[in-house]
Amino acid sequence: MNTLATVLLSALPLAAGWAVHVWWLRGCLNTARRDPLTGLVTRDGFTRRAAALVKDPRAVVVLADVDKFKHINDTFGHAAGDALLKATAERLAHHVGRSGVAGRLGGDEFAAVVIDDHGTAGDLLAVLHGVLARPVDGPNPHVRTTVSLGWVRAADFPADDLSGLLRRADEAMYAAKQARAGTRRAGLGWLFATVTGRRSGRPGARADAPVVGVTA
Repeated sequence: MNTLATVLLSALPLAAGWAVHVWWLRGCLNTARRDPLTGLVTRDGFTRRAAALVKDPRAVVVLADVDKFKHINDTFGHAAGDALLKATAERLAHHVGRSGVAGRLGGDEFAAVVIDDHGTAGDLLAVLHGVLARPVDGPNPHVRTTVSLGWVRAADFPADDLSGLLRRADEAMYAAKQARAGTRRAGLGWLFATVTGRRSGRPGARADAPVVGVTA
């Protein structure tokens, strides 16, 4: 056996070991970007995927917030709250499909980007709102609530990046929650004026920020 063949054969275990290590690291990275409770991508994973998707004018950015989630936890226990979050995540991911992305931003707040091929986002989200309000499978049939949705079309605000679109969807979601409207689309008016782009009442929002309208 010549010297070259000997070197190559001796290098095989090292190469195989490195391949396994890379595969393991990739698995760890993917796990770190997944929320352990719901299986959705976390904020970082969502941001990476969503930032690319919103460059498509067909993109629709959605913010979803579970209504009265603290009441569910306090009344029925954290296991019931966890079951509700899991069900919300599964239903949201199903409606978003493979062309979009859904993520859990934290707590009972979720975000999604949907690619609206047919211009029917309003109808799709109205259906989704009804689906999210269905009772959760589990030992307690009384565990149910609604989810407030706010959404915005990327095409309506071509100058906005993902952060700007999320702010608008957040404003619309808050307006829907306050009006108990279920679902609301961000209007073409001004956002609530804040220092950091958070709506009035959110951490980081300016207390003296003027309130201006968001249309349905």
